[in-house]
Amino acid sequence: MKASMNFKLIGLSILLLAGLAACDKPGPAETAGKKIDQTANDAGKSIAEATEKVGDKISAQSEKTGVAIDDTEITAKVKASIFAEPGLKTLQIGVDTVKGVVTLSGSVDSKSSSDRAKALAASVAGVKDVENKLAIKSAN
Repeated sequence: MKASMNFKLIGLSILLLAGLAACDKPGPAETAGKKIDQTANDAGKSIAEATEKVGDKISAQSEKTGVAIDDTEITAKVKASIFAEPGLKTLQIGVDTVKGVVTLSGSVDSKSSSDRAKALAASVAGVKDVENKLAIKSAN
């Protein structure tokens, strides 16, 4: 927003300066008016282009930030889901999410626990895929 306002102020300043410069020159008023109109038109185009570029950069940054927030939210929901599941040793299961892909790491005591953790992760909204890297450790 600040950048857009700055560009507008710069454009308005250029317009006023061009108008003042055109008024100082001898010649018909019509020529001066045309020059002012052309300068205003050029300044408007420049401001619009600069504002569009700034807007594109802000949008791109917002999208990147949105992905990070979504991934963090997905990770938290998967951890909560696994924590709520009786029989899973949640402190031994790590969860990481990148662009909606959840990676489970750590260890569990059985294949069924591994499958259950994967199913729980896959059921969370926003999860695109689950990479199950859980190791199965036998009880001693």
